[in-house]
Amino acid sequence: MSTGLIPHPDGCQRCWWPGTDPLYVAYHDTEWGVPEHDDRALYEKLILDGFQAGLSWITILRRRDGFRSAFAGFAPEAIARFGPAEVEALMQDTGIIRNRAKIEATIRSARSYLAIQERGPGFSAFLWDFVDGRPLQPRPETRADIPTESAVSRAVSKALRAEGFGFCGPTIVYAFMQAVGMINDHLVGCCRHAPCAALPGPGGLGGTA
Repeated sequence: MSTGLIPHPDGCQRCWWPGTDPLYVAYHDTEWGVPEHDDRALYEKLILDGFQAGLSWITILRRRDGFRSAFAGFAPEAIARFGPAEVEALMQDTGIIRNRAKIEATIRSARSYLAIQERGPGFSAFLWDFVDGRPLQPRPETRADIPTESAVSRAVSKALRAEGFGFCGPTIVYAFMQAVGMINDHLVGCCRHAPCAALPGPGGLGGTA
């Protein structure tokens, strides 16, 4: 455990952070670190990471279906039309984290997303350009090797804020980059490190150190 690896009954060693919670382990094994190319899915994950601020990710993960229902399946076109009535309804929705500032930022971010889409070539390209279209491969060996932010996350954060996105500071953006595979921060000894390292970025190219 000092390295950040936890042995599991299936014989695999995994990163420490999901513990042994089945839902969390499934997320670690099937989603976290897998390069995400879909524009809408990237928007959803960025918004959920913003809602996570001050909370644990498992709290958000357990309510993800509630968030998807409340926020129109995270369709930015729909969210961008939300007004005061929708905000008040969301503030009464126990299936989500009821934080007015984050709800209102989600609506503004949907409008910013649509502006990026209209300019082309899209939200995925906007984000992945910061890593030249290929997942970064830092090869962390212990949990101490994994930072909470980086020069790239600071640059992405600055660009998102300039576009009008909210709750996208460098630490939130770094967690987002880890989750959507822009950086492979599975520990080297984790059973998911090598499979994720072999996955291509949006341009069909593998990761780079």
